[in-house]
Amino acid sequence: MELRDQSSAEDVRQDVTLTESAAGAPIENTEIVEAQPVSDAIEPDGEASSEPAKRLTKEEIIEALEAISLKDGAEINRDEVTHLKQVFYAIRKNELLKQKQEFIDNGNEESAFAPMPDMLEEKMHGLLNVIKEKKAEFMAAQDAERKANLDKKLAIIAELTTMADDTDNVNRHFPRFRELTTEFKAVGEVPPTEMTDIWRNYQVAVERFYDQLKVNKDLRDYDFKKNLEQKQLLIDEAEKLSQDADIITAFRRLQELHEKWREIGPVAKDLRDEIWDKFKDASAVINKKYQTFFEARKARERENEEKKTAICERVEALDFDAIKSHTGWEQMTKEILAAQDDWKKLGFASKKVNNTLFARFRKTCDDFFARKAEYFKSIRDSHASNLERKNALCERAEALKDSTEWRKAGDEFVAMQKEWKTIGPVDKKYSDAVWKRFLAACDYFFEQRKKATSGVRKSEHANLKAKQEIIAALKAIDDSLSREDAIKAVKELMAQWQQIGHVPFKDKDKVYDAYRAAVNELYDKYDMKESRAQMANFASNIEEIGNDENRLYRERERLTRSYEQKRNELKTYENNLGFFNVKSKGGNSLLHDTERKMQRIKDELASLQEKIKIIDSKL
Repeated sequence: MELRDQSSAEDVRQDVTLTESAAGAPIENTEIVEAQPVSDAIEPDGEASSEPAKRLTKEEIIEALEAISLKDGAEINRDEVTHLKQVFYAIRKNELLKQKQEFIDNGNEESAFAPMPDMLEEKMHGLLNVIKEKKAEFMAAQDAERKANLDKKLAIIAELTTMADDTDNVNRHFPRFRELTTEFKAVGEVPPTEMTDIWRNYQVAVERFYDQLKVNKDLRDYDFKKNLEQKQLLIDEAEKLSQDADIITAFRRLQELHEKWREIGPVAKDLRDEIWDKFKDASAVINKKYQTFFEARKARERENEEKKTAICERVEALDFDAIKSHTGWEQMTKEILAAQDDWKKLGFASKKVNNTLFARFRKTCDDFFARKAEYFKSIRDSHASNLERKNALCERAEALKDSTEWRKAGDEFVAMQKEWKTIGPVDKKYSDAVWKRFLAACDYFFEQRKKATSGVRKSEHANLKAKQEIIAALKAIDDSLSREDAIKAVKELMAQWQQIGHVPFKDKDKVYDAYRAAVNELYDKYDMKESRAQMANFASNIEEIGNDENRLYRERERLTRSYEQKRNELKTYENNLGFFNVKSKGGNSLLHDTERKMQRIKDELASLQEKIKIIDSKL
């Protein structure tokens, strides 16, 4: 015979409310690392496994998941699936670390590393989806079964209530009452939201039936005593749970004690309130600790949600489009990694937003590292192209370095040096070697040319002496000479100067400046406006030609060829200016000499242009 005590409906309601409010809270203990670069990220819903990853290979894990995917939803163990997934990601992470190290050992930039996709990982995701769907189907079936169980229990309660209302025949209904209570216990779980009401209504119906039942008092007292002993044991155990440091385990055990309490029949009516109050008070201690625990955790989750949202906004505000240089990408990488470090320090946010926040943060990080990889790939391609062009110049220089055509080869070397400057950079590991190779070929040629032309030094000194004598002769022109004789003497000396070759480089500026000073002084002294006189003579000659168009065209063509020749000569001097080292004394002197030559050519070009205009006016 089963007996039930008559705890008040309000007490039952209060106990269940406390239990439900705590039970409804999510249970989490630790948070794993969520945000890393694309290659190192770990799924946010898993924890690091305590089992060594090397016990299973990725292929064995896939086989195990395939076997699980063939099972019914009821046979699928979520912990086993989670463990296999965690071991797979641990192996995958080690593989990526090894790939990255090999990538770096091959001379590549660490920040440019981009992992290759893993086909086994994609297969694992497919299997996990199959398992998830089967588990969902199983849960749906369970929900349907719970609904059916609810209908069965409601029918039993209705029948118990009807029998309790039939006070005249309550003893006759007792066998059926025992059958119904057995059936009620045999019926499986009902929806969690209905559990409290169903047990409360069941207990009320049972207690009403017992109150109406006229049975042997000794037998009922025996049941009351037995039930009291069992409930006292549950109270003692509930009171001990308050000493348990693990509040989660203590709360779960308390729920089990409540299930057992419901299954035990009633106690004597005068003890029902007392025994229930003791059990309720012991439960309230655990419930309060449990509620406090989850309230504190919810506060932490709210704080983590705010901080994670701030980190998402922080990285989303970064302008990846504005990065144009290697330094810019490295600086931005530091900011992204710093954000990931900040993320790792945070615990979980609430379940409803934690995965969403992680996906949001990871999307921005993945976008950054994908762009960075693309940038460095383009840089590598550009560096490879530049290296190819520089190697080609090295080959040209090495093929030409033994040439004895000093002027032609020298001009080509100068052109190659100019082209070298227009080529962009190459990878650091090749930069020094290719430059030294090119420089060696250039230095070898110019050194050989220097040795080959050293024999001209004697003639240069002789030329210097001859030019110094001309300067002295210019200064010694006698004032007693007539203007015509003096101009004639000056022009003869100037003609002799033009016939003399090069002088030593170090004396070039000095002797030329002395020469120009002497000539300028004589020009001023005798009013020698040579250019005007020459132009007047040229115009006079053109007048003598008259209207002979053939002679005029031939003269124009001669002047035009001379003009183009002078212009090309000027361009050569202008190009050579870019290679002068003006920091040395010799370099500065050479620069001045070149600039004087360029000015003289410009004057000649202006004169030729004016002569061409004179001819054009006759045509």
